[in-house]
Amino acid sequence: MIPKLDEVLFLPLGGVGEIGMNLALYGHDGAWVIVDLGITFGGDDFPEQRVMMADPSFIAARRERVSGILLTHGHEDHIGALPYLWRRLRCPIYATPFTAALVRYRLAQAGLEDATVEEVSCGERFQIGPFGVEYIGMTHSIPEPNAILLRTAAGAVLHTGDWKLDDRPVVGRRYDAARLSALRRESLLALVGDSTNAVVPGTTGSEGDLFEPLRELAEQATGRVVVTSFASNVARLVTLARVAESVGRRFGVVGPAMERMVAVARGTGYWPEDLPELVDARHLGFLPREEVFAACTGSQGEPGSALMRMAADRHRDLLLDHGDSVIFSSKLIPGNERSVERLQARLRALGVEVTTDTDAEIHVSGHPAQGDLARLYGWIQPPLLIPVHGTPRHLAANAAVAKSCHIPQVRLMANGDLCRLTPQGAQLLGSVESGRLSLGEDGRLVPVSGDLLEEMRGKAH
Repeated sequence: MIPKLDEVLFLPLGGVGEIGMNLALYGHDGAWVIVDLGITFGGDDFPEQRVMMADPSFIAARRERVSGILLTHGHEDHIGALPYLWRRLRCPIYATPFTAALVRYRLAQAGLEDATVEEVSCGERFQIGPFGVEYIGMTHSIPEPNAILLRTAAGAVLHTGDWKLDDRPVVGRRYDAARLSALRRESLLALVGDSTNAVVPGTTGSEGDLFEPLRELAEQATGRVVVTSFASNVARLVTLARVAESVGRRFGVVGPAMERMVAVARGTGYWPEDLPELVDARHLGFLPREEVFAACTGSQGEPGSALMRMAADRHRDLLLDHGDSVIFSSKLIPGNERSVERLQARLRALGVEVTTDTDAEIHVSGHPAQGDLARLYGWIQPPLLIPVHGTPRHLAANAAVAKSCHIPQVRLMANGDLCRLTPQGAQLLGSVESGRLSLGEDGRLVPVSGDLLEEMRGKAH
């Protein structure tokens, strides 16, 4: 299958009909580009499938035609498969500095020093093969999220990546409404867009809204304060550091992933220089309880995470006592319900005060709600929307928003569907074989069986 000059082919192998393991292919004039290469987790429903990713066999068989891998941002569901799949693809990787730093670390861990990671600037335009590429800065829950505009002789496609419209993002630049509005003057064939929060009415809150409610909780606490959040949310960590300073507590982060994220943020200029020096995790346990303010991993009840070890009284650096407070500044990811419930029950059994996002406004999403989607669609006015990044329910909700915004055409797709994009519209050409690979305990990748894959897709509905 060789893409032609008068068309752009869109072929998602992962991330459509599900949340996670994003892998999108775009083909034009004999070449392909890959956008994102992520993983997902089995969660409570499929604990044996610890780490999974889209099967890249279709594009691996055509790797001599792959111009490169374009990464929208640094979340694991967008970059996490690189250490496992790059050897099958062996092509350049393009990313902005923060994402590139995360990727280089992961590739080095996997012994892939020969992988080429090309740094691009936010807003930069460059050419790879027949594709003109522009990185367009957005806002999300990690530094340097980008939409990617692909320009071709047949027309342009906007791949939004993960995004939200945050006017006070705490870290990094805000989105550029003028640049996004200018996209309506492009010869757009389609907008391929994030559906993760499309079932949520209204608009998504700002990271800048969280300081005060978190400060109030910290001010009321008498014992240790431990806040668990997603390790990659640098803005949240900065907010927590400022909260700790405002209530006279000492701040530290606990957990390798969070420590690494702070180090990358420092190295790329996203950790404010005016913040007090962090307390080393090894020293937090020696401070008076009323001085401790720690951020840690484990918000999803992950086995072996810092908070899980604290709840089991097995953490080497920090233990929890009756009267301490644990704040879940995160949302519960579907599939992790039982793990999180068990974790919170253990904490309460220790006499710890547990606060979640259902008790206070202590978390905001990194994805657009319906009002944000409508705003973006009003700016860009694309001729066609292809919803991605979501279960069938999310995709349908995004499609409904698009129709309410009078987008002329909406195309619902599934992983493996091959869609031809031209100025005349979208045409489904058929489908290719797609599936999942699971990481075994021995480190080898094995295909997920058809029956199990169907069960997983059923759960996603």
